[in-house]
Amino acid sequence: MKILIVPLILLLFISCNPNKEVSKPIVANPFYDLAWAFLDSNQSDSSFIYFNKAKERAVNDHDSIIAAKSLINMSIISGNRGDYFGSQEISISAIAYLNPNNDEQKELLSSNYNNLGKMAHLLKNYQEADQFYHKALALTNKKRSKEIYLNNIGINLSNYGKYREALQYFDKIKRLDSISYDPKAYARVLSNIAKTKWMLNPAYKPMPDLMKALAIREREEDLLGQNASLGHLVDYYYTSKPDSALFYSKKKYKIAEQLKVPDGQLSSLKVLIKLSSEQESRCYFEIFEHLEDSIQTDRNAAKNQFAVIRYETEKSKADNLVLQKDNSEKKYQITRQKAFLIGSIVLTVALAVIAVLWYKKRKQKLQLEAQSAIRDGKLKTSKKVHDVVANGLYQVMTEIENQDEIDKEGILDRIEVLYEKSRDISYEDQVAQEANFKETINGLLMSYGAKGRRVSLVGNKEELWDQVAPNVKHELTHVLQELMVNMSKHSQAANVVIKFEQVGNEVNIYYTDDGVGINGEVNFKNGLNSTGNRIASIGGDITFETKTERGLKVRISFPIT
Repeated sequence: MKILIVPLILLLFISCNPNKEVSKPIVANPFYDLAWAFLDSNQSDSSFIYFNKAKERAVNDHDSIIAAKSLINMSIISGNRGDYFGSQEISISAIAYLNPNNDEQKELLSSNYNNLGKMAHLLKNYQEADQFYHKALALTNKKRSKEIYLNNIGINLSNYGKYREALQYFDKIKRLDSISYDPKAYARVLSNIAKTKWMLNPAYKPMPDLMKALAIREREEDLLGQNASLGHLVDYYYTSKPDSALFYSKKKYKIAEQLKVPDGQLSSLKVLIKLSSEQESRCYFEIFEHLEDSIQTDRNAAKNQFAVIRYETEKSKADNLVLQKDNSEKKYQITRQKAFLIGSIVLTVALAVIAVLWYKKRKQKLQLEAQSAIRDGKLKTSKKVHDVVANGLYQVMTEIENQDEIDKEGILDRIEVLYEKSRDISYEDQVAQEANFKETINGLLMSYGAKGRRVSLVGNKEELWDQVAPNVKHELTHVLQELMVNMSKHSQAANVVIKFEQVGNEVNIYYTDDGVGINGEVNFKNGLNSTGNRIASIGGDITFETKTERGLKVRISFPIT
């Protein structure tokens, strides 16, 4: 479920159609007009400063409406810049300026509670978010606002597992008259319902509705909606079809780049890192680290800047009152205290940021190491089961099948050895020095001879193996055994020849049979894939020659030291 948290957070900004800034009325407050001019030109920092100035001017003019609107817009700007606690604090301060019995102010208060719900949701305080969303819903009379708040409630409920309740709120949206005239809204609720039904019941097939919603959003050129739909598709395919999840993640990442939504880019990059090839994953990880650092730096700067702006405003009020009563000595003391307090805030924030970044990186490192250890352990166990038990049993079966007289005691002894090895399959193998490796190889390969099939060895001499390390012999035994198992199962060969030779500091092994051969490219899976990994682990190389009239030729080479 961890992988689903980021797409659901992004969905709150995109799929839920986030709060629009409060519309600009005609007022005699120049700071308010300037704040909107900066906001319209995407200069949110300057806009925040002038909304703060507009609020102070409105308070002096006893204009509670402009004061409340300025605070609400400041809280939305703070939230969009990642300062969720600051946004909540500003929104709460706006409540005091609004009268819930006044229709115009009731709508403003409704919008403010919705913003408080969004911030609580992003801070994962889902029950608190649910309370704020219901307050927002109770205060609004606008159909459009009801649609947004119902959708927010549904997604908030689904985020802490209340899928049935979430579906009830999505169904309420479908029953609104306005939904039939708004393709974007219809696509949003259709996609959310399909996703929630699948979360409730993994056997449910959400694809028809998810694809229908995506098609509507593409037709409407709704990039925000497309981003949300692609996120749903990634979640659906992540476990069952990683290739499809990778495909939709790449599309989602491109759209997030177009929209300049950093959280959307990060969530897509996380999936791309996990599902891409090793080389691509490294590239995506570098992009992720750079983007994450940039976002964190920007958000920390915004938090500090907004806090200082508000602090300066409140402090200047206090200073003005003090200046009216106190002398220059008191003014100097206040200035010193102000500087010390600002320094303490900056130092505290800096230490907190460093601690959070260190903790996140350490946690991520530990998680990656744990996942890698689990993956390596599973791979090693799988290889042991295949090489020790499966191939060993197949060799015993081959000997029983091809011998007229069966050495019952010998067969039982070998089966008992396989039994003991299977019991210890979870422990590390200790590679032992073979007493006579020539005979070991000879016995292994000749055991696959049968009626109608002749196995011949050339150059298998003891001096050939004298300088070969025990671990190389161990890996080579399993490689040759895998080749003979595949020959016995699939080749239909009558003659098999294995030639050994040493050339300088390298040993070459040539395998040739007159069987059916391999059509087209070699399909490396299971056993053959393990064979390739083993050869690579000893610094060797394996080549399959498939373009022959008949049969198969394989060349194995590896260094002696």
